[in-house]
Amino acid sequence: MDRAFGAALYADTDAALDTGASLLAADPSADPEAARRGREFVAAAWRRGWQPADVVRVVRRELDDLHVRLVARLILDEQGQGQGQGQGQGQGQGQGEAGAGRGRRWAAQLAELAVLDTSVPPRTDRFAHATAVLELYRLLLRLPALEPLDEAPPSARRPGGHARGEGREDTRGGGRMLSRIRALLAKAEATGFPEEAEALSAKAQELMARHSIDEALLAARAHDPDAPGACRIGVDPPYETAKAVLLDAVARANRCQAVWNEALGFSTVVGFEPDLEAVELLHTSLLVQATAAMTKAEAAQRAGGRKRTKTFRQSFLAAYAHRIGDRLAAVAEAQTEASRREFEEEAGAAQGAAPAPDLLPVLAARDLAVHEQVTRLFPETVTTRVRGVSDEAGWRQGTEAADRARLAGRPRLR
Repeated sequence: MDRAFGAALYADTDAALDTGASLLAADPSADPEAARRGREFVAAAWRRGWQPADVVRVVRRELDDLHVRLVARLILDEQGQGQGQGQGQGQGQGQGEAGAGRGRRWAAQLAELAVLDTSVPPRTDRFAHATAVLELYRLLLRLPALEPLDEAPPSARRPGGHARGEGREDTRGGGRMLSRIRALLAKAEATGFPEEAEALSAKAQELMARHSIDEALLAARAHDPDAPGACRIGVDPPYETAKAVLLDAVARANRCQAVWNEALGFSTVVGFEPDLEAVELLHTSLLVQATAAMTKAEAAQRAGGRKRTKTFRQSFLAAYAHRIGDRLAAVAEAQTEASRREFEEEAGAAQGAAPAPDLLPVLAARDLAVHEQVTRLFPETVTTRVRGVSDEAGWRQGTEAADRARLAGRPRLR
């Protein structure tokens, strides 16, 4: 085992990998120890700031399906949810330690892994399997440190035992609100009419903005301030730059900030929990809608004899992201102004009631808290320009796809 790992894991050559795989394949009795060490590598990734979805994402990006199956099984085993949980957890880090206090996103990521097919394909011979294991371990060993995004650090726990933001969704109607938003976005993705899809998305953004404002005011009234959190969202090829711009636009419209890690294929979104949920939902839906609109527009271009599909797609997605960001921001701003007027009317009608916090200072304080958290997590960031946007037809049609919905004149959503 030590010879196999020493030969393969700390060298870059194919010859070293073949030597290690041959040694490992020739000794079936070493399989449990190899799995134990794999769990140790996974636990080490947690200590370096990685989360389950991050690890699976980078493995899928750098390797292939067999490696994804292997790492998913290792993660579940290390967290005490897999077939190998009875074999002893690496360094004593099973679900009780490595998964403690990780929050609902961590649990959701494990739940997604639990439904994957993590079995090894039946025709995989021992040498091929050993090679894949060592390739995976090579990658895990070389993962860089990331910014820790634990959702519930001990310092954020309240006397009642809940982390900031936990336990509020049911009492504040957040669950019902998110269900309404999901339903609107599902309809937007399913419809074949672009105008209807974008109108539904705009309605969803209104609900998100209203939900964010309600959460901010309730926290201020209760003198129980939240702290910003963060989550990572994958930005997959192709056309990563345009997709990152779309995510940034959605984040800004929902009082969050996004920082793109191009090398590792994700953006870190920083914001308050209701706003992070909104970004996750809306970004996923808009990406589906943008891709569908792009495919339809591209088909029309091909029918006319056009062949420059790559530049068309890049320009289309970049224009879509730019324009949809403007429209989402306008919707959010209008909702904020409407809520401010309503808030002032309610405050004026509440004779003898305790003074309530002003809306705009509350929102400004939350914006400042998000900015400070971004600065703390990412003290050195740079801006990047969108490259490859040179197709006039792609830009025009991408703008039109994001601009078809008539957003004015709708009744307010309550």
